[in-house]
Amino acid sequence: MERHPDDPAAQNEQAELEAVRARVAQLEARSPARSRLRLRSFFAVLLILVAAVLTPLSILSSWASGVAGDTDRYVDMMEPLASDPDVQAAVTGRVTDAVMTHLDVDALLADIAPADRPLVDKALKKLGDPLTTGVTNFVHGTVERFVTSDAFERVWRNLNRQAHASVVKALTGEGGGAVELKGDTVTLDLAPVIDRVKQRLVDRGLTVAQKIPEIHTDFTILTSDSVGKAKKGFRALELLGFWLPVFTLLVAAGGVLLAVRRRRALVTAALAVAVGAGLLGLGLWAGRAFYLDSLPHDVSQPAAGAVFDTLAGYLRAGIRLVVTVGAVVALAAWLTGSGRAASRVMAMWSGGIGAVREAAGFTGGPVGRWVHRARRPLNWGVVVMAVAVLLAWDRPTGLVTVWIALCALFVLAVVEFLDDDSTPHLAAPG
Repeated sequence: MERHPDDPAAQNEQAELEAVRARVAQLEARSPARSRLRLRSFFAVLLILVAAVLTPLSILSSWASGVAGDTDRYVDMMEPLASDPDVQAAVTGRVTDAVMTHLDVDALLADIAPADRPLVDKALKKLGDPLTTGVTNFVHGTVERFVTSDAFERVWRNLNRQAHASVVKALTGEGGGAVELKGDTVTLDLAPVIDRVKQRLVDRGLTVAQKIPEIHTDFTILTSDSVGKAKKGFRALELLGFWLPVFTLLVAAGGVLLAVRRRRALVTAALAVAVGAGLLGLGLWAGRAFYLDSLPHDVSQPAAGAVFDTLAGYLRAGIRLVVTVGAVVALAAWLTGSGRAASRVMAMWSGGIGAVREAAGFTGGPVGRWVHRARRPLNWGVVVMAVAVLLAWDRPTGLVTVWIALCALFVLAVVEFLDDDSTPHLAAPG
């Protein structure tokens, strides 16, 4: 039986139906908005992941560009090897072997009178190896004294400066010059060192050393099956150089700006970038072990390890810098958020400094009131100044980054201390 339109029950049913229709229309209107938010979140996460993946490549490209494009940086990087005991021992052994191979011991007796030669020859047959050993020890001592002197450091530095272009050619697939690529091995020609050693041998009375011809002997800088395979990759990273880190930073910033919850996205992006750099550090640590295990038996492992550590030193510094900056940015973004834990930490910060201010009886006066009004610009100014110092610093290390962050934190504490507002407030920007 149909109800009359004026029936109160029918009117209630009609009202409920209209309410349901309105709710459905409202939900349908929200659905596209939710879809857009989900799409934004998806692409934000995707961009942050891409930035994390590009971070190791960015560090590598910066390193490759520095090695290939900056001769002074390369020379400064290789200079400490001249005073490394393992490298000195390896160079001493290599040069001594090369000299002894071309040194005619019999020529030492060339000036002996013909009448005395039979007696001397008879004595040499009895002495045999001891004479050779004595000459070898003499040569080894001369080489060792030169290699541990300041003169060798100058030769080593000049040799690396002259060889820089050839190192780059070797790593990018071309050879020649003082550094050559033989198979998968990058070698340094020690001929200039041998020339200096020959002169010292002559000065010490071993005049037969004048007859030694020009000797070219190799000192291995890098050897691995992967060197030949990595040439194209090194060249690509060298060309990307400065731009890949910038692109990675822009990708990370895009992910943060696209996110619905930007502060949380900033924390995630900073940690993701730090993790990416950390993974590169682990790979470098593992790669060092595999590299040393794959060396030929005639290559000094201690010297090869020293060379590897020197070449990777700038790379390790970049890894530490990125990890430190990522951790600092993530911590700062988290502390300036509205989370319960972060709010408690900031309340403790503000309350602790406020207690010190009250205990000292500091009122601030006009300065305190001005600081209170300008607190936000002042705090952001501190942050901008800290970032500017970090960017202007020549090759900052992780420790330098920590000290810059601590100095910025100290200045923020001073701003909080000078603020004479009696109510608790945050000292961090934002």
